[in-house]
Amino acid sequence: MTTTVAAPATTAPVAKAKVRRGWTQHGLLFVGPFLLIYVAFLVWPTLLGFQMSLSSVNIAGANNDFVGFGNYAEAFGDPRMWRSLWNTVVFTVLSTIPLVLLGLLFALLVHNLRFMQWLWRLSFFGPFLLPSAVVSILWLQMIYPPDYGLINGTLGTDVLWLGDPSVAMWSVVLTTVWWTVGFNFLLYLAALQSIPQHLYEAAAIDGASAWDKLRSITLPLLRRTTGLIVVLQLVASLKVFDQIYLMTSGGPQDATRPIIEYAYDIGFTGYRIGYASAVSYILFVLIVIVSLVQLRLFRKREEVTP
Repeated sequence: MTTTVAAPATTAPVAKAKVRRGWTQHGLLFVGPFLLIYVAFLVWPTLLGFQMSLSSVNIAGANNDFVGFGNYAEAFGDPRMWRSLWNTVVFTVLSTIPLVLLGLLFALLVHNLRFMQWLWRLSFFGPFLLPSAVVSILWLQMIYPPDYGLINGTLGTDVLWLGDPSVAMWSVVLTTVWWTVGFNFLLYLAALQSIPQHLYEAAAIDGASAWDKLRSITLPLLRRTTGLIVVLQLVASLKVFDQIYLMTSGGPQDATRPIIEYAYDIGFTGYRIGYASAVSYILFVLIVIVSLVQLRLFRKREEVTP
């Protein structure tokens, strides 16, 4: 009579552990190049910048004395820093709201069009492909000139759109909305096209109107996309620099100077790299806080919504 000997119970777990170890090793080979680039061009510069914010280093690398959080204390007591931070917040609020709402509105319009839809997509998304320098020159030379600009010529006014402190920020916001709304439009349009059509057909059978479909089907299913767009837009607006620097250079009377431009002026005009790094990290912390709060708010809404 032959006796069968059972295999040890530990054979299967050991084999699975070897398989997992093999997958881990192969995975590291694939992600290794990206990790090297990520550390070299993001992690290391971030740590180096924080180290510089704790020193008095200038643009020539001299006077590299450790000052601790002295630069941060100076920044919090600097009225121009607070003015530039306030300008950044104002620009963020004024630009984020229309960029989200107009992006949704344009996407709804194009999604429901059946005639030359490709042309409308190109029309709304086309400006986003233009470089910031081209957009700035276009609006500086054709839209905002007080004598022959398109707006003053059409309305018959003589407003200094970029020279009046009371309207300069609104002018930059208008340019930014025209330039960048196409990105949000494209995200919303892709999300609309992914909504199952049978949901609308079932609602139509139940007698739902177009407004009922929008309120009960479209907007709830776009909640995740809206959360993503709001976070991306907030971060992008808080980091505004290009168009303001090219169009107003922070003027008039510092009415449009964002905090990144203030850090740029301090570092490359005032040669105080350490202090400029501290101002930059104040903005970095603000962006992280805003992003986390916004993500938390949208997560709570999803948990509450049935």
